[in-house]
Amino acid sequence: MQVFVRTDNVEIVSLPHGNEMDTLQEIFGQQDVFFSVGGVPLETCDQLTDGCTVDVQGRLPGGKVHGSLARAGKVRNQTPKVEKNTEKRKKLSGRAKRRQQYTKRFVNVVIVPGRRRGPNSNAK
Repeated sequence: MQVFVRTDNVEIVSLPHGNEMDTLQEIFGQQDVFFSVGGVPLETCDQLTDGCTVDVQGRLPGGKVHGSLARAGKVRNQTPKVEKNTEKRKKLSGRAKRRQQYTKRFVNVVIVPGRRRGPNSNAK
Protein backbone atom coordinates (compact mmCIF):
# COMPACT_ATOMS: atom_id res chain seq x y z
CA MET A 1 0.00 0.00 0.00
CA GLN A 2 1.32 3.45 -0.89
CA VAL A 3 0.51 6.46 1.29
CA PHE A 4 1.59 10.06 1.24
CA VAL A 5 3.40 11.09 4.42
CA ARG A 6 3.32 14.83 5.08
CA THR A 7 5.89 16.28 7.50
CA ASP A 8 7.78 19.38 6.36
CA ASN A 9 7.53 17.98 2.85
CA VAL A 10 5.42 15.24 1.23
CA GLU A 11 6.91 11.80 0.60
CA ILE A 12 5.43 8.64 -0.91
CA VAL A 13 5.97 5.63 1.36
CA SER A 14 5.24 1.99 0.54
CA LEU A 15 3.82 0.16 3.54
CA PRO A 16 3.66 -3.64 3.72
CA HIS A 17 0.15 -5.01 4.25
CA GLY A 18 -0.56 -6.03 7.84
CA ASN A 19 1.86 -3.99 9.93
CA GLU A 20 1.44 -0.45 8.63
CA MET A 21 1.55 1.19 12.05
CA ASP A 22 4.82 -0.55 12.97
CA THR A 23 6.41 0.54 9.69
CA LEU A 24 5.36 4.16 10.24
CA GLN A 25 6.82 4.06 13.76
CA GLU A 26 10.10 2.58 12.41
CA ILE A 27 10.42 5.27 9.72
CA PHE A 28 10.26 8.07 12.28
CA GLY A 29 12.20 6.20 14.96
CA GLN A 30 11.21 6.40 18.57
CA GLN A 31 10.49 10.12 18.28
CA ASP A 32 7.47 11.48 20.05
CA VAL A 33 5.27 11.98 16.97
CA PHE A 34 1.54 12.00 16.31
CA PHE A 35 -0.08 10.51 13.17
CA SER A 36 -3.40 11.68 11.76
CA VAL A 37 -5.43 10.95 8.64
CA GLY A 38 -7.85 13.65 7.49
CA GLY A 39 -7.56 15.47 10.83
CA VAL A 40 -8.53 12.35 12.80
CA PRO A 41 -5.89 10.69 15.02
CA LEU A 42 -4.58 7.46 13.50
CA GLU A 43 -5.33 4.66 15.98
CA THR A 44 -5.67 1.54 13.83
CA CYS A 45 -4.44 0.56 10.39
CA ASP A 46 -8.08 0.20 9.24
CA GLN A 47 -8.15 3.98 8.75
CA LEU A 48 -5.40 3.76 6.11
CA THR A 49 -6.37 3.38 2.48
CA ASP A 50 -4.23 3.26 -0.65
CA GLY A 51 -3.24 6.81 -1.62
CA CYS A 52 -4.35 8.52 1.61
CA THR A 53 -2.29 11.27 3.24
CA VAL A 54 -0.85 10.71 6.71
CA ASP A 55 0.05 13.89 8.59
CA VAL A 56 2.92 13.66 11.06
CA GLN A 57 3.17 16.24 13.87
CA GLY A 58 5.40 16.40 16.88
CA ARG A 59 3.75 16.23 20.26
CA LEU A 60 3.79 19.39 22.34
CA PRO A 61 4.81 19.13 25.97
CA GLY A 62 1.92 20.07 28.19
CA GLY A 63 0.84 20.21 31.77
CA LYS A 64 2.96 23.19 32.80
CA VAL A 65 1.21 26.11 34.49
CA HIS A 66 2.75 29.55 34.86
CA GLY A 67 2.86 30.58 38.49
CA SER A 68 1.75 28.74 41.56
CA LEU A 69 -1.84 27.68 42.00
CA ALA A 70 -1.33 27.63 45.77
CA ARG A 71 -2.14 31.35 45.92
CA ALA A 72 -5.25 31.21 43.74
CA GLY A 73 -8.12 33.20 45.23
CA LYS A 74 -5.82 35.05 47.63
CA VAL A 75 -7.37 38.50 47.17
CA ARG A 76 -10.95 37.29 47.46
CA ASN A 77 -10.19 35.40 50.66
CA GLN A 78 -8.50 38.47 52.19
CA THR A 79 -11.36 40.90 51.59
CA PRO A 80 -13.69 41.23 54.57
CA LYS A 81 -17.22 39.94 54.18
CA VAL A 82 -19.80 42.74 54.08
CA GLU A 83 -23.36 41.86 54.99
CA LYS A 84 -26.07 42.75 52.49
CA ASN A 85 -28.44 45.56 53.42
CA THR A 86 -31.82 43.89 53.05
CA GLU A 87 -33.91 46.82 54.34
CA LYS A 88 -34.03 48.56 50.96
CA ARG A 89 -36.89 47.74 48.58
CA LYS A 90 -35.96 46.74 45.07
CA LYS A 91 -36.67 49.24 42.31
CA LEU A 92 -39.59 48.74 40.00
CA SER A 93 -38.90 47.79 36.40
CA GLY A 94 -40.79 47.48 33.16
CA ARG A 95 -44.52 48.21 33.13
CA ALA A 96 -44.67 48.92 36.85
CA LYS A 97 -41.95 51.59 36.64
CA ARG A 98 -43.72 53.35 33.75
CA ARG A 99 -47.00 53.25 35.73
CA GLN A 100 -45.29 54.81 38.73
CA GLN A 101 -43.78 57.56 36.53
CA TYR A 102 -47.17 58.33 34.99
CA THR A 103 -48.83 58.54 38.38
CA LYS A 104 -46.13 60.82 39.77
CA ARG A 105 -46.03 63.18 36.79
CA PHE A 106 -49.65 63.47 35.68
CA VAL A 107 -52.10 62.09 38.25
CA ASN A 108 -50.83 63.40 41.60
CA VAL A 109 -50.04 66.91 40.33
CA VAL A 110 -50.50 69.62 42.92
CA ILE A 111 -50.88 73.05 41.35
CA VAL A 112 -48.96 75.60 43.38
CA PRO A 113 -48.41 79.28 42.58
CA GLY A 114 -45.03 80.26 41.24
CA ARG A 115 -42.44 78.52 39.18
CA ARG A 116 -42.56 74.72 38.90
CA ARG A 117 -39.80 72.89 40.77
CA GLY A 118 -37.92 69.98 39.15
CA PRO A 119 -38.08 66.44 40.53
CA ASN A 120 -34.51 66.69 41.89
CA SER A 121 -34.96 70.00 43.72
CA ASN A 122 -34.25 70.17 47.45
CA ALA A 123 -35.86 73.59 47.94
CA LYS A 124 -38.88 73.65 50.25
